[in-house]
Amino acid sequence: MFRIGQEEINAVTRVIESRDLFKANGGAQEVWNFEKEFSEKLGADYTVLMTSGKAALISGLIGMGIGPGDEVIVPAYTYVATAIAVTAVGAIPVVCEVDESLTLDPDDFERKITENTKAVIPVHIMGFPCNMEKICEIAERYNVYVLEDACQSDGGSFKGKRLGTHGDAGAFSFNYFKIITAGEGGAMVTSNRRIFERALIYHDSSAIAYFGNQLENVSSTQFCGSEFRVSEFTGAIMREQLKRLDPILADLRKNKKYLADKLSSKYKFINSNDIDGDCALALPFVFESEEESIEFRDFLAENGYPTTRPIENDRHIYTTWKPIMEKRGAIHPAFDPFKMEANKNLRMDYTQDMCRKSLDIISKVTYLEMNPDYSKEWLDNLIEKLLNR
Repeated sequence: MFRIGQEEINAVTRVIESRDLFKANGGAQEVWNFEKEFSEKLGADYTVLMTSGKAALISGLIGMGIGPGDEVIVPAYTYVATAIAVTAVGAIPVVCEVDESLTLDPDDFERKITENTKAVIPVHIMGFPCNMEKICEIAERYNVYVLEDACQSDGGSFKGKRLGTHGDAGAFSFNYFKIITAGEGGAMVTSNRRIFERALIYHDSSAIAYFGNQLENVSSTQFCGSEFRVSEFTGAIMREQLKRLDPILADLRKNKKYLADKLSSKYKFINSNDIDGDCALALPFVFESEEESIEFRDFLAENGYPTTRPIENDRHIYTTWKPIMEKRGAIHPAFDPFKMEANKNLRMDYTQDMCRKSLDIISKVTYLEMNPDYSKEWLDNLIEKLLNR
């Protein structure tokens, strides 16, 4: 969480005083207004606010009709929820290399496509934009759905268009650790009416038909789904957080650019598919060896600077996705996609070294974490230490 204050307190107070805590009661309609405002901000036709980014990924896959018998390509570097979302709909995740941008390698994505590939989930990890132009071109050529995982990149962009709107649908997270937050929360966005209707029904199938006019103009047949509905508190807080989004991004980018410009004479950084659209959550230093990366991490930590190495970020590297690597997709074997008859011929031969290129690239990177509220004095002190290191 970066910024929160009196405006969010007032928003929560507004909901309590209205006594309309349930999103379909009427009243201020905080959830529905956020959905409208978020769609306008991103340039998408539809938004469904829900409980988490993972819920948004699952709902997006359901909206695309993904299920048993289908493979979905995911990058080797992403939070485990990306892969678990695939198993949640009965499909099989196929792990793809990342390139020097730390995002999905378009060339390996194309190599991994088979007749069973129905979708790809490019992940804008740490706010780094994927090469959406090339990914979408490949996906269109092979008739593969694109579900953007923008859970760590609220508000970012690629070539002037917001992340999450390049593909068929996008998923966002408003967890406590994200750019804007209500503590928990997520959203699925799309401009595809069919995906929207199915995701809408799935995300709240037990209540969507019984409260308000939520199914007005919806032609898709109702079906059993889940309950990812949020309260008006989430909607109200997110409406205020949304107002903070662009200023937060502007200050993150300003601080990152200032550091990169001052340090570029001595240090190298990862390649970026669009540095202007990068959310600037971290300045990613890249070294010639893993040992140098570790030494740099230790130097930053010893001097009190927020740092991490992505290779050590548990559950963000495919090798640490224990339930996936061990092929335990559900408690009940009948619901486990790794045991389903429809999936018996799909690719699930996971090994620790199946994406060696990704492991090599990631092992040589160290992050300096960014904050929009770093002062110039703080930045200058850091620059001096790093230049004199």
